[in-house]
Amino acid sequence: MNPHIKKVYTPMTETAFYILFCLKSPNHGYGIVQKVEKLTDGAIRLAPGTMYGSLSKMEKDGLIRFIREEEKRKIYQITDLGTEVLQIELRRIERLYQIVQEEMRNGNKESI
Repeated sequence: MNPHIKKVYTPMTETAFYILFCLKSPNHGYGIVQKVEKLTDGAIRLAPGTMYGSLSKMEKDGLIRFIREEEKRKIYQITDLGTEVLQIELRRIERLYQIVQEEMRNGNKESI
C-alpha cells in the first residue's frame, strides 16, 4: 500500500469509515448521509461539505470510484484499495475492542 494512503487513512476518521463502509454497494452522497444516520440512529450526521469533500479526496486517492450518474447524482463504489484500507481499520477496531474486553474480564474495570 502507498505510504501516503496509509498515513492519511490509518487510523481512519469516522467520516471516512462510514463512507467506505456505505460504498460496499453503489451509492451517492445523499444516500450515504441517509444510511449513516440510519446506522447510527441519528448520532452521526454527515454535513454536505464534509461528505462531498471526502468523496472527492477518496476518489482522487483511489479508494472509491465514480461508476455512473443517475438523475444528476454521482454514484460511487469502493475500490479494491478502499476495501483493503477498510479491512485494516476494521482489524484495528476489533483489536481495540478485544483489549478492552480482556481487561474487563480480568477485573481491570478501573482502567476504563
